[in-house]
Parts: sequence; structure tokens; C-alpha cells
Amino acid sequence: MLEPLKKLARALLEGARRRRNARQVRRASRQVTRAELARDLARLGIARGDTLFVHSSLKSLGYVDGGAAAVIGALQDAVGPEGTLLVPTYYLPAGTVKATCEMAGYVFDPNSHGTNMGRLPETFLALASHRSVHPTHSVSAWGRHARYLTEAHHLALSIFGEGSPWQRFVGIEGAKVLGLGVSMGPVTFYHVVEDALGDAFPEAVWEARTYRLPCLDREGRRWEVPVRPFAPAVAGRRIDYPQREDLRAYFGAEFDGAGLRVNGQVGDAPAWFIPAQAFYDHLRHLAADGITIYSTPAQLAARPLSGAGAPAMASA
Repeated sequence: MLEPLKKLARALLEGARRRRNARQVRRASRQVTRAELARDLARLGIARGDTLFVHSSLKSLGYVDGGAAAVIGALQDAVGPEGTLLVPTYYLPAGTVKATCEMAGYVFDPNSHGTNMGRLPETFLALASHRSVHPTHSVSAWGRHARYLTEAHHLALSIFGEGSPWQRFVGIEGAKVLGLGVSMGPVTFYHVVEDALGDAFPEAVWEARTYRLPCLDREGRRWEVPVRPFAPAVAGRRIDYPQREDLRAYFGAEFDGAGLRVNGQVGDAPAWFIPAQAFYDHLRHLAADGITIYSTPAQLAARPLSGAGAPAMASA
């Protein structure tokens, strides 16, 4: 009895918080339209037929007329009917991968479980044509390659490995990792290289134990999906942690200096994209030099940045 009431209270509080934030953004920002966002995406270099893995901060775009649905519509307009959109719609009911793995009685069900990744992923989930079956890192997709990218995730031997949305995404022509109002920190794509390199990756990023978590697919069939949590000691110094601004700055300057990141503005937000294959190849190159999204300040200082990024970092 108490748990449903707690969930209702949390939902009401979250709804009030979002309405308050929307009012604040509206007062502080100009109105941005779907058509304007689509034009900005085109100016950035997003083309019809592209496949985008989208990481976003909705509030950074300004006050968008139509909200999250208008942003998704602009992305669809930018890539057209031959394009594809992927959005992380992860569901972590216990807050972390490890805690979710240890939950008693947890069974992921895409027919009933949403996402705790924010407003835009929530909205996209309702519009997406396909969602991968995975107990912690479910990804949703719309467009030409949506089925192919999501259909085998529950069969993959690891979260980001062979058959996962990330591994399949790398090989698609016109695939781009897109950041809207976010830094180089909250980008899940990094982990595909960790899985690909395995023991050759410079850091031991996974715990020894692999859990097998039950999931249901859309038809109600049950699957046991392998999940190996991140090692806490290593994950605690990862690029997306607040205290690792040095690492986020290094990766931004590195990919700029290597000529791989394209920067611009969409709405009121700074935006960027990196072609997926080039992103993947350069991450492997960095790993060969001992640089990863877990590198210490001393490791970063020991390796000069590529190209034009070096002077910028030196002056900082």
C-alpha cells in the first residue's frame, strides 16, 4: 500500500519540478521552434539519411515551442525518412548497474518499464518504433535502421558488445554521435571500445561477476540477459563524474585537435557531432596510447594533445 503512494508522490513532485523549470526557462530564454532547430541541425552538418545517436539536455536548447516532441520532430526532419534516431532509454530502478543486478525479483519488461534518462528520452520512448530488450541499458530507435540496431541486444554477451546497438551503430554509413547541450562527458558510446578490446583495454573496468537478469520482450517471451557491472574503483574517476572537468576538457580538445568533432549551435545550445567510425577508431588509438575516459591527470599530462588542441589546453 505504501509503495504505490510513494511512487505517486514522487511523480507529483517530479511533475511540479518540471513545470517550475519550464516556467524559468521560458522567462529566461527566447522561443525556439521546430523549424529553427531543424535548420540549425542542417547547418551543423546533420544530413538526410544520417543515423544519429543522440545525447541531449532539453533545457539547454531554450524554450522550445512544443517541448521535447518538437525537438524529436526537428531531429526527424533533419535526417528524413531514410534516416535513423537512437536515444538512450535506460531503466535503472535501483540507481546503478550493480544495485539493479542485485534487486530481488526484478524482471525488465519494455511494455511497462519507462526510462529515468530525462524528458526527451521519455518522450522519444513513446514515439520510437523499436526498443532493445535489456535490463539496464535499453536503447530506443526510430527510422530506417531501428529494427536492426535494437533487435539483438538481449542476445549480446555484454552490454556494449557484439550485437548491441552501439556495436551495430558503428558500422552504419552516415552514423554520427550527436551532443545537444552536453559536454563530452555523458556519452555511452565510449564503452563500445572497452568491450571490443577486452583484456587489451588499459583499464580493468568491469567487475569479475556477470549477472544474468530476466527480461521479457514485447511478445512476453522470457530471456536471461548477461550484465557485468562496472568496477566502482575505476568508474569513480570516469569522464562523466562532476570532478572530472579536466578529462572532459581534454577529450573535447583532443577530438577538436584531431579534426573529428564538428561544433556549432542548435537553438540556444552548443552542439557537436563526431562520425561514429572515426570516433571509434580514435578511441582505439587513444587506448593504445594509454588514454581512456578513466585516465588520471598525470596520464593526461604525459600525452600531448592532437593537432590544434595542444595550444588550447596548454594556455588553460
